[in-house]
Amino acid sequence: MRKAEKGAPVPAWEYVTTPLMIHNTTGILNTWGSEGWELVQIVTGPEGGLVAYLKRPVQG
Repeated sequence: MRKAEKGAPVPAWEYVTTPLMIHNTTGILNTWGSEGWELVQIVTGPEGGLVAYLKRPVQG
């Protein structure tokens, strides 16, 4: 883990993207959340569907 300017550790993150099915958005996000993933953003993908970007601290 890197250190910030004043010596505090800077967390390392891992990221994942996943498609969101509009009929089960809450279920999909709750599943990822139960595994430690935090939602960063939802965007419209190239095919018009929704894509979620998630992050969590790297387990080390």
